[in-house]
Amino acid sequence: MKTKLLALLAAVFFSFGTANAQEVDCNTTLSLYSQSAKIKDYKSALPHYNTLAENCPKINLALYQYGERMFKQLIKDAEGDAAKKKEYAEALIKNYELRLENFPDKTQKGETYADIAQVKFDNGLGSLEEQYNAFDKAWELDRESFNSPKALYSYFNLIVKLQEAGKKDLQEVFTKYDELIQKIERQEIIRAEQAEPLMAKQEAGEELNSNEKRILSNSDIYLTNFMKIKGSINSMLGEKADCDNLIPLYKKDFEEKKTDTEWLRKAARRLSAKDCDDPLFFQLVEALHEAEPSAKTAYYLGQLADKDGNNAKALEYYNQSAELEEEPLAKAKVYYAIANKYKSKGSLSQARSFYRKALKFQPSLGIAYLKIAQMYAASANNCGETSFEKRAVYWLAAEYADRAGKVDPSLKSNASQTAASYRGTAPQKQDIFTSDYKTGDNISFGCWVGESVRVPAL
Repeated sequence: MKTKLLALLAAVFFSFGTANAQEVDCNTTLSLYSQSAKIKDYKSALPHYNTLAENCPKINLALYQYGERMFKQLIKDAEGDAAKKKEYAEALIKNYELRLENFPDKTQKGETYADIAQVKFDNGLGSLEEQYNAFDKAWELDRESFNSPKALYSYFNLIVKLQEAGKKDLQEVFTKYDELIQKIERQEIIRAEQAEPLMAKQEAGEELNSNEKRILSNSDIYLTNFMKIKGSINSMLGEKADCDNLIPLYKKDFEEKKTDTEWLRKAARRLSAKDCDDPLFFQLVEALHEAEPSAKTAYYLGQLADKDGNNAKALEYYNQSAELEEEPLAKAKVYYAIANKYKSKGSLSQARSFYRKALKFQPSLGIAYLKIAQMYAASANNCGETSFEKRAVYWLAAEYADRAGKVDPSLKSNASQTAASYRGTAPQKQDIFTSDYKTGDNISFGCWVGESVRVPAL
């Protein structure tokens, strides 16, 4: 009996010791893995990763964070070795899947499934349909965190290829285009809203702290990437969305769909965006306005009034559209159109008011800043008491041009040249020296501009 008891106790202690050793082994292995991964010694890190993934999958999120970096680098290093590259690509996908499984609360589904789809796309894993379905899964599961510019581009690239192969119809391409462009433009708004107060702080001569500098820098990177991706997606759509293709497509279905408000909305929006001058557009708008009067139909009627040269009626419809519209991007578009109408009539104060309304709803609309800059520069001779004060308006115009390039990277070059031109016309260092103003002083403009500008340090 005593022998049996001793044997039982020994078994218990042995079991406890084994469990404890296993726990210590996981922590020790994680430490070794982390040390190797931090210095990018992935040859040493990989065996530790495999041990942890198999035996301690829930030990620490860092297991998968370092794993992502490791496999991405190993894929790069395997360039030229197709078998190895495929092996590491599949391992990277497995790494994402394990993170989703073991740390679901710390993993965004849309972002991670989009990463999985991107690995398949980049490394040619699966058919085009399978790659597309992988992106589609991410999009349908969690659009909110599906924000990668590269993934958005790849997603659209695949539907275009499938359409060209006869496996998707043109309408599906248009629908996906609308969804993705809307997503990109909303992300642009988010990034521009983050950057706007920081730019204002800089313009006021205040120093940004390190975190603010990082946010501003990241906003610039994202805005640049989204601008490039949007351009690439528009380029891919190319001739598919030209009036020559759109009009026959919608004419074919008009009689059947003329009471389908959703179809009418999409068709009218597409023809409006491409400025297709065809009687079909008028038919679509009339049918849509009769079935469901809305901000969109009012806007389209404004466009038609514009084409007929009826400016007063166009403005009436545009204002009606802006009041009815609830979607921020669409509201910005209408306000921008109204601003342009007032600008062309010479009603500069009203034009600026509507450009600012447009910017309120789309802070990334850099062209609105550029238009205000142009109006200020054109009004320089009408502002200020002295020649110095009149020319000082160009400093203010230059600041608005700078903003245009900061919130919309596609305008950066044009905005930079415009700002430089304005500063070249503004007072120079010698002019400041002989004036009644000194660096840092504010100059207020009593004309319609009604703003002030700080004398810069030249």
